[in-house]
Amino acid sequence: MVPAAKVIGAFYTRMLPVQFPSRLVDLKKMKTDSDISHSSEIHDESLDILPTVVPNSASVLAPSSLDMKNPTALSRHLSLLDEGSDTPLLAASTPLNNSFNNRRRRTASDSNIYGFRPERQRSFRQDVGHAAAETYLITRLTFRLLTYLGLGYRWIIQFLALGCYAMFLMPGFIQSKHLQRVAYYYYFSKCVRRSIVYGEEPRNRLDLYIPENMDEPKPVVAFITGGAWIIGYKAWGSLLGQELVERNVIVACIDYRNFPQGTISDMVKDASQGISFVCNNIAEYGGDPNRIYLVGQSAGAHIAACALVHQAIKEAETERTGLTWSVSQLKAYVGISGGYNLLNLVDHFHKRGLYSSIFLSVMEGEHSLARFSPEILVKNPSFRQAVSLLPPIFLLHGTGDYSIPSEASTNFAAALRSMGAQAEVRLYEGKTHTDLFLQDPLRGGKDELLKDILSVIHAGDPLAQADDTAAPPRRRLVPEILLKLARKVSPF
Repeated sequence: MVPAAKVIGAFYTRMLPVQFPSRLVDLKKMKTDSDISHSSEIHDESLDILPTVVPNSASVLAPSSLDMKNPTALSRHLSLLDEGSDTPLLAASTPLNNSFNNRRRRTASDSNIYGFRPERQRSFRQDVGHAAAETYLITRLTFRLLTYLGLGYRWIIQFLALGCYAMFLMPGFIQSKHLQRVAYYYYFSKCVRRSIVYGEEPRNRLDLYIPENMDEPKPVVAFITGGAWIIGYKAWGSLLGQELVERNVIVACIDYRNFPQGTISDMVKDASQGISFVCNNIAEYGGDPNRIYLVGQSAGAHIAACALVHQAIKEAETERTGLTWSVSQLKAYVGISGGYNLLNLVDHFHKRGLYSSIFLSVMEGEHSLARFSPEILVKNPSFRQAVSLLPPIFLLHGTGDYSIPSEASTNFAAALRSMGAQAEVRLYEGKTHTDLFLQDPLRGGKDELLKDILSVIHAGDPLAQADDTAAPPRRRLVPEILLKLARKVSPF
């Protein structure tokens, strides 16, 4: 993991800015750039579908005052922490009842009670204007980033390595209609609906990948992308979205605020809001609300797991009013190359280049690490009831992963099983952090990760399983020599 290189590289791929403080950042100062980003955005047609949000006047417990050994206080804090995400965002997103058993399947043929128009898309002119505004902001803050990094040789070497890595993989992303390269597919395919609004924050957008054949409700994947909590972006899921759409699965790639625009509680809140939107509205797009799967990769796997466990803890309380989605609406959770115990990862990240001062700023201080460590939360005996509410959990990890060791997944699975939850681990011998998610899909042919994800989604569906088995191998998008070179120079 080389955050300096990753961040600067992301600046030239339409990412939001980052700054690297040498101490815990001042949250008020961090919000300034967030406000600038929000005010610099050009009006977006998709904003027309954003409903009025009811202001939330509830106060949140100060993290420093939270007693991690007091289950009641922690449960209360988690309820307040994401309370904003549980505020109904759509007129029809009313709080769920206590039993969560009165859900019914909705289809696109039902009356449009949500007030949005799924078919509306942003114009090319608006896309260009929005990109120009972001480019200005990114360029200005790049210079601010350089003032933090200085001219040290270490980050310069890492940045050059990242540039070479991206250059070697570029053939798989550049425009080509015939081969449906990733970038062309993302921007021009009629199967992709970009930047659907799910909340009131600037990054509260999601991309929907919808199969061409919509003769019946399709299973749905709510996907949280990775990015070291700093450079995550919804477009990072375009390769997986393209693969799953070809297998008749709807994919919702949920964007969220990154550091320094937000800290970990903001990321978890955004993810929870995005999951709520998918659970309550995916039927309007032809999805089956009874077959929704939560998937996260890298930092996204951690954020998704936090959102899932926090939601289960809130549901385990006697008072469930105000919740807009339930863990019972998710068929399963799939975590790809994630880290779930932050206490065990601080020193590891520091040695890998994600310095502890930066990481602790992202995680709101050392006192918050346990609160945002799903492995630690599920081992708390007071949360046994919450753990029993969790859906089946599948953790996928490469044994050659140096960014987040595979032990992170095996330990989390062991903790879940010790508390009676259903958890399985699949290890991929010798695979690195990016092999599973980037190099292997770009290589074409049979994709082990895709196969395992589909085995979860299509479990109990013999026809879909037969289609998966008979599906032709994917085309190669990058020559093997370039993939080997990319793996060799990869800074991850």
